[in-house]
Amino acid sequence: MMRSLFSGVSGLQNHQTRMDVIGNNISNINTTGFKRNRVNFQDILYQQLQGAARPTEEIGGVNPKEVGLGMSIASIDTVHIQGAFQTTGIQTDLGINGQGFFVLDNGGKQLFTRAGAFTIDEAGIMVNPANGMKVQGWMARELEGYTVLDVSRPVGDLYIPVGSKDPAKATSLINFACNLDKRIPEIPENPTGKQVLDGTWATQIDIYDSFGDKHILQVEFTRVPGTTNSWNAAVMVDPQNENPTNATIGFGEEAPAAGGPTTFVVNFSNNGTLLSAEDGAGNISGASGQVQMNVAYDVQTATPNEDGTPIRQEFVLDLGQVGGFTRAITQYAEQSSSKAVEQDGRTMGYLENFKIDSSGVITGVFSNGTTRALAQVALATFANQGGLEKAGDNTFRMSNNSGLANIGPSSTAGKGSIVAGVLEMSNVDMADQFTDMIVTQRGFQANSRTIQTADQLLQELLSLKR
Repeated sequence: MMRSLFSGVSGLQNHQTRMDVIGNNISNINTTGFKRNRVNFQDILYQQLQGAARPTEEIGGVNPKEVGLGMSIASIDTVHIQGAFQTTGIQTDLGINGQGFFVLDNGGKQLFTRAGAFTIDEAGIMVNPANGMKVQGWMARELEGYTVLDVSRPVGDLYIPVGSKDPAKATSLINFACNLDKRIPEIPENPTGKQVLDGTWATQIDIYDSFGDKHILQVEFTRVPGTTNSWNAAVMVDPQNENPTNATIGFGEEAPAAGGPTTFVVNFSNNGTLLSAEDGAGNISGASGQVQMNVAYDVQTATPNEDGTPIRQEFVLDLGQVGGFTRAITQYAEQSSSKAVEQDGRTMGYLENFKIDSSGVITGVFSNGTTRALAQVALATFANQGGLEKAGDNTFRMSNNSGLANIGPSSTAGKGSIVAGVLEMSNVDMADQFTDMIVTQRGFQANSRTIQTADQLLQELLSLKR
């Protein structure tokens, strides 16, 4: 008789726990990145009244007789299914499409979250504004003149200094990818208005010195008389200036001094691709597969050297790969063009804005027209994400059964992609929770009836002595 009482009590207690979980789910129905919980029940100990017996030649087998002693909670699971996205249009709001968690630093302790409502604080650090936890990732760094994101390093704070200065950078490399028309044009009596005249084509591009001051690089290509695959090229910097900049070219390791050669010859193969280039001293470029030459010019606005000579600015003029055509100068029977000529210099600018792509790369947009990778947001995955412990503030922490955090960039090693301008909503389904609430209430009610009925039976037993 008492067993039914205690079985009913266990049912009441555990259904109350289930109701507590349902109440917490419903209260967080609009919590960003919230993952709902569910309660699983299991039966517990059994009192065996009679054991099982195997069959004999005379009689068959006998099943055991057992009386259950109630129920208990088997598990309270966190359901990590994807929540729907809510568009916010705020560039620092991030959602994860797939597996993974954002990594947060809380005073030296790592926590993990699906709630990507981030912002930039006064110091330029990307943080969770609700609690000041810092978003973790990798900062870009300069390596041999290139911006690289080394995701093999430990994660750290993400610094996005909006409004900070971007220093000027002198042009060090110019890539040519123009086409020179192989056809020899007919020269009319009145050539006014013709761009290509007597086999000559001029290209111009803006370049910058170390101050960020702009200059004009002009290269004039003129067909070598009597040839079909060779062109003379004359290099000039700021040809409109009254004071000459004394631009010179050469194929050596060092840029030529003022007064050196200012022209070179470009040779093409019969199929229109680049073959080689030759300077006035007979030096040939292209043996290594890349046709490059050094160019130097006087910077008139710079303070002269101690001996009074002007400061020389140097850069490399790259005509492309021998035999190449995508990013190389070519000679086809098409109109001459200066398409796809680029250089790596810039004037000083300010970081005006930034954007975050699906890989979590934060790209800065500067007032000088350049864009550059600033940082990358990290994601973490776990062997058993269901083993994570909820730590409050929409965060999780590692447990003994979650496994270690596998931290890396998004879209790799099973990690999802990052979506900017959205937030992941709670994955609580109201209809599911209300239905579960009804089932839980009925279970609680039924267990209370078990206790009530057992009490009536005990009352009947006590009344036997009257």
